[in-house]
Amino acid sequence: MATMTIGEVEQLTGVKAHVLRYWEEHIPFLSPQKDGFGRRVYTSRDVQIILRLKYLVVDRKFTVEGAAEQLMRETTETDNTKLKTDINLLKNELIDLYTKVKSQKEQ
Repeated sequence: MATMTIGEVEQLTGVKAHVLRYWEEHIPFLSPQKDGFGRRVYTSRDVQIILRLKYLVVDRKFTVEGAAEQLMRETTETDNTKLKTDINLLKNELIDLYTKVKSQKEQ
């Protein structure tokens, strides 16, 4: 997985490094890993979160805490939707398997 430094993320997102560090302190799910030298390394997922935070804080005028709560709601809704989809797929697979087993028993 490709990672980026704080400088690269700053350049890509337009969010200053000191703001990124502040957000990391106040938003629990924004926690970039550190490399062997103790420098922050950001994943593409981290950058997605940062861009969404920037939109909520700068454009929509959320507080940092409010933006974090909104992100949590969005993440939970997305996770729930994915889980429902996965459950329905598994249910359909089980029905297919049941039908196959039942038809083989009848032969």
